[in-house]
Amino acid sequence: RTTRVPQPLDVSAMRRAAEPLVGRHDFRAFQATGSEVEDTVRTLHRLDVHGASGARVRLEFLGSGFLRHMVRNLVGTLLPVGLGRRPEAWPAEVLKGEDRSQAGATAPAEGLTLVRVLYGPTGAREASPDLADG
Repeated sequence: RTTRVPQPLDVSAMRRAAEPLVGRHDFRAFQATGSEVEDTVRTLHRLDVHGASGARVRLEFLGSGFLRHMVRNLVGTLLPVGLGRRPEAWPAEVLKGEDRSQAGATAPAEGLTLVRVLYGPTGAREASPDLADG
């Protein structure tokens, strides 16, 4: 249920780095290498970073849909920011560059938990308040 990161993370830096990723964007830089999806535009409604430096950190994603490995690649791009190896602006630059080779490594699947899938015309818009509570 978790992935171990041996050093404390700068959670505040990760939060700031995540902010520009929220919204409707072309996430092609964060899809799995070799993916053949034609439309890589997705809406990320929320990307919340919970926790504190030196403690357990949890990232929560809420979106209209995700590309293959998109969440793992976003985590792998935010981790170097939290470790102080990359500047806070880097994830937004990767997003704009639309080049998978410029993003971070794919984070391991360990620690990734699918909490809920919502279907229907209103999808995540109706789910947002619900998910904010838990």
